[in-house]
Amino acid sequence: MTDGRRARAIAAIVCLQAVAAAFFAIDAYSDLQAQELGAHIVIEGVVAAALLLGVTLNALELRDLLQRQRRADRVMVVASGALAELIQLRFQDWRLTPAEADVALFALKGLPIEDIARLREAATGTVRAQLARVYAKAGVRNRYALLSLFMDDLLGQALVQVDRKPPAPASAPPPGSADASLPGGPSRTCSGAPI
Repeated sequence: MTDGRRARAIAAIVCLQAVAAAFFAIDAYSDLQAQELGAHIVIEGVVAAALLLGVTLNALELRDLLQRQRRADRVMVVASGALAELIQLRFQDWRLTPAEADVALFALKGLPIEDIARLREAATGTVRAQLARVYAKAGVRNRYALLSLFMDDLLGQALVQVDRKPPAPASAPPPGSADASLPGGPSRTCSGAPI
């Protein structure tokens, strides 16, 4: 259930509980005026009090939910603005032409080359050439690597700290020598780290 639907459901429950609480409170009061305090009136009073407590708790929950939703909306606005600003800064750093910037933005959005060409009213070969220049200026090979540049900036590289050269165990064979765990083959490495 989305936050909007949940808020509407809680608001409806609060209204229903408030009506029921008012009914039981008025009924208990009118019964008390007409007769002596009895079990029936006490039960109605307890029910009214319980309903009022439910109204209060649900109203507080609704308020908290709406505050969380407003905060999340503000964060999304800031984040989307930050992403747009980050993209523009990177495009300026790479000195992309306006056409290259448009093509790069469409590529970041995940559009296929044919759709980019149609939207820009250009040939697919032109779009491919522009994308190749964008990738070269950005120092990447494809759109996935291009996207990862922005993801790294947004997520913060501090989130993923990888020790590229873990300490080798004392009994580990030197790199390039035969490895007992890989029969007959050299030790396989990736960026100097055993895999």
